Amino acid sequence: MHRRKITNGHLHGGMPFNQFGTGSRMVVVFQGLLFENKPLTGLPSFFMTRIYRFLDAEYKTYIVTRRPGLPNGYTLQNMADDYADMIREEFGVPVDIIGVSTGGSIAQHFAADHPDQVRRLVLHSSAYVLSDEAKIIQMRVAKFARRRHWRAAYGAMMGISNPKKGAKRYLAKSLTWLVSLLGGLMDAPKDPSDLVVTIEAEDKHDFRDRLSEITAPTLVIAGDRDPFYTEALFRETAAGIPNAKLILYKGMGHPASGKRFERDVLDFITEDSPKND
Repeated sequence: MHRRKITNGHLHGGMPFNQFGTGSRMVVVFQGLLFENKPLTGLPSFFMTRIYRFLDAEYKTYIVTRRPGLPNGYTLQNMADDYADMIREEFGVPVDIIGVSTGGSIAQHFAADHPDQVRRLVLHSSAYVLSDEAKIIQMRVAKFARRRHWRAAYGAMMGISNPKKGAKRYLAKSLTWLVSLLGGLMDAPKDPSDLVVTIEAEDKHDFRDRLSEITAPTLVIAGDRDPFYTEALFRETAAGIPNAKLILYKGMGHPASGKRFERDVLDFITEDSPKND
């Protein structure tokens, strides 16, 4: 079996990336919330690159996270400007953008403030604001991170996925316990500040009044059982962006994935797509 080639390193401004795919087009994925701003390795690399492997034949895919060493008070808009500087220096042409979860929050600022750099925008399991429950839990994660209680932080992040009733709740609790245990066994982040700064920035994020400034063709795609955003938030996000398309999958959580997701995203971003080689 052919082994996929995945490279990693740092782009302009020190922004960590993982790259894969051999196509002639370019897509940049704005990574979701990470416990450390560095290139993905191990299981996180496996899962994230697998989600987007359907792009391999037609795209060179860059999964890019925020630069390390974010100063206190840094906003999602500041992070969007970092992405804009990087894309301008590294690629020099408008690219397709997929913003996943927290990365989608940043991508909203990016698309509104730097419209010349985005060809098509996919908000992958992301809306204009987090749900109230997700905000509470993410701030709890930040509290544990400040104290360097990493096992508790991993467990708290997983806890948002717990169903409310029945056997599924038992299984989810078991998964939460397992992830928290694995988190305790993994290398602890050297510095909690990037995670804390990003969580605090997203806690303040509410892009509802600026959605109309996004002019790029946009797809909002997610599961209607997403634990970080409500179905109503996804619908309001798509309704606020001129001519945006909304796709919601029944019974799916976070992030959206699978064959239908792959087909729908690829159909959207390849529509009338020139090769940027």
